[in-house]
Amino acid sequence: MNNAKTRYYVSVTHHLIQDVQNESTEYEVYLDDEELGLLRDKLDDLSKEDEYTLKRAPVPYKSADKDEATDLYNDKLIDVYEYLYQIGDEKTRHAIESLGVLGKLENADYDHKGYGEGSPTNK
Repeated sequence: MNNAKTRYYVSVTHHLIQDVQNESTEYEVYLDDEELGLLRDKLDDLSKEDEYTLKRAPVPYKSADKDEATDLYNDKLIDVYEYLYQIGDEKTRHAIESLGVLGKLENADYDHKGYGEGSPTNK
């Protein structure tokens, strides 16, 4: 297995990973073979959910916010963005942050008991 990192251009919209930048690529990342394989798997999973969601779209009387297919697609999409955020450079991270799709980046968990008045770190 090759551990050297290679530059790739990723389009989440088109589920593409390419070694040449074009108009549809949204993010630039450097990946080794293992990371590349994992990203491909995540994009493949996203494609499968996208196809299923598309098939479910014409079902009458089914609200998108109550449709499990939509939830599954959203979960896969967020998983891809979380991974790109994890492996991406500063520019990629900033672009993903600006999308506002990563709730855990916005939720500092201030309701956790460690932030309470009795916490030794809050004096």
